[in-house]
Amino acid sequence: MSNSPTTAEEAKKQAKLLRSKLKDDGLEISHSKSLELIAQQYGFRDWNTMFARFGNRPTRAWQQGDRVSGLYLSQAFQAEIIAVKKLSDGTYRLTFQFDQPVDVITFEGMSNYRSRTSQVIGPDGTTREKTSDGRPHMILDI
Repeated sequence: MSNSPTTAEEAKKQAKLLRSKLKDDGLEISHSKSLELIAQQYGFRDWNTMFARFGNRPTRAWQQGDRVSGLYLSQAFQAEIIAVKKLSDGTYRLTFQFDQPVDVITFEGMSNYRSRTSQVIGPDGTTREKTSDGRPHMILDI
């Protein structure tokens, strides 16, 4: 399931393209069949299973000036989004200015405070990058 679409809209675009390419080669399939094939390509049993992964909530469109909160490297934060770039895969590169600097080192006796960070955030409000214990670097409250 790696590199699979991050939104239902992306998956539907892929299905439409697949259907078009197959038609160009003389093979016509239904739209629902193309959705099923896309889902199976990414390791899902069927389209409904893949669609359930996305959920039916609308994709969040982040904007400069938005206020957010969540966890960054397991530390709670509140921040303002100061830069936004929508990427082609449906994710966003967001730059956050923390209200209070976040200590990103969990070892006692050591500190490293950050007041700003840029992260690529998916539609679920998390980063793909994970810490050594498997947690996303950032989890936004959405």
